[in-house]
Amino acid sequence: MAKPPLNDALITGQHTYEQLDSSIDSLILNQKRHKLPWWIIALTAFGLVNVLGATVTWLLYQGIGIWGNNWPTMWSFDIVNFVWWIGIGHAGTLISAILLLLRQQWRNSINRFSEAMTIFAVMCAGMFPLLHTGRPWVAAYWLLPYPNIMGVWPQFRSPLMWDVFAVSTYFTVSLLFWFMGLIPDFAILRDKASNMKVKVLFGMLSMGWRGSNQHWHRYEQAYLLLAGLSTPLVLSVHSIVSLDFAVSQVPGWNVAVFPPYFVAGAVFAGFAMVILLTRPVRHWYKLEHLITDRHFDWMAKITLATGLIVAYGYLLEVWTGFYSGNPYEKALTLYRLHNPAYSWAYYMLLFCNVVTPQLFWIPACRRSTFWLVWVSLWVSVGMWLERFVIIPMSLMNPFLPSSARPYYPTVWDFAMYFGTIGFFVFMMFLFIRFMPIINMFEIKDLWHRITKHVSDDVPMTTVEAGAGAEV
Repeated sequence: MAKPPLNDALITGQHTYEQLDSSIDSLILNQKRHKLPWWIIALTAFGLVNVLGATVTWLLYQGIGIWGNNWPTMWSFDIVNFVWWIGIGHAGTLISAILLLLRQQWRNSINRFSEAMTIFAVMCAGMFPLLHTGRPWVAAYWLLPYPNIMGVWPQFRSPLMWDVFAVSTYFTVSLLFWFMGLIPDFAILRDKASNMKVKVLFGMLSMGWRGSNQHWHRYEQAYLLLAGLSTPLVLSVHSIVSLDFAVSQVPGWNVAVFPPYFVAGAVFAGFAMVILLTRPVRHWYKLEHLITDRHFDWMAKITLATGLIVAYGYLLEVWTGFYSGNPYEKALTLYRLHNPAYSWAYYMLLFCNVVTPQLFWIPACRRSTFWLVWVSLWVSVGMWLERFVIIPMSLMNPFLPSSARPYYPTVWDFAMYFGTIGFFVFMMFLFIRFMPIINMFEIKDLWHRITKHVSDDVPMTTVEAGAGAEV
């Protein structure tokens, strides 16, 4: 395999601040930069959004009986997709908040994209538990802790109740964090727009931003505060989601390792999705000077590291099944390994999540567009299969063998799933069209620090400047 050179700088080439701005704001102000790939993918995704709308309409009319849910498999595609989408949204907060607090500058070119991914992924996730209630207008409001004349209160000892608060808080803080970071860039677009309607729109979104010292001081304080609030959410949200399963007595779910295992899996799936989306976008819009090889190298390394943690979790699941001495746990483990109807999913997830990420040990694969996209695609598939193996396959094997019943999804299960994928992709491509996908002021700040080192005659190479300048 040919070894392409690694460009280790965070910003390549020579640029003025105006050129750096134009590389990003022209995606919004210049419609000609959106070529055929944008239209093909956006229209295809919009078609899937219509499939989602038709599915939800039929679901509300007929009830969840159109899905393949049965007894004992009451949780199936709906909760599988919920957990999968929540996991994908984790990389955005990790890149934005935790790496900001750790002063990791390589986040600057990808944080805005990953933040948007978080918002849209959580929106997709929220559909499934809401619709799983069957009649949301009748059942969903019982989840809210408000006084009522019937004296019925939510069960606060249940992690299902904790989910309501954790996911809603995660979405709210992530949305505020995302919008806060956009305000200075909205002001730039307001000042550069020639169309009066566009100027007024971005003027309202920029909330009177003038770039004064007072504005920057308050902005930095609020931004760091939101980053601090977001950081524990990265650990808490998916830990609470895992407790939906771990606190039960269902074989295959009652595992103490689930919280850290789920968090690692969420970061694993999230970074794979960031790679899967940003690599082609970088190529289509000629952003190689801002999203460089170094960004993908770091993301591939984090994907590899979290993939090893996930692989260790799989090993612990098998170990627990045999070492626990619980006949039901052992039977479920053997069922996953040997049942011809469903064991393919278990072995497929091992291939996707354990075998394919090992390619990232090879530096050439971390720099290759083909291998980055291919491995990330397999990881996304594998993490969905992991949730399928954990949720329906565990429920198909209850304590009473006479109650065991196979589960098969219906066409409406697949329509709902692919419809949410279409919704996610469509929202991401609208974001690419109407919002700055790279943080303009952070990129200019990083470029200023790199060029300042050079202008001060500090003996630092471009590689060192890109890697070592502090924000």
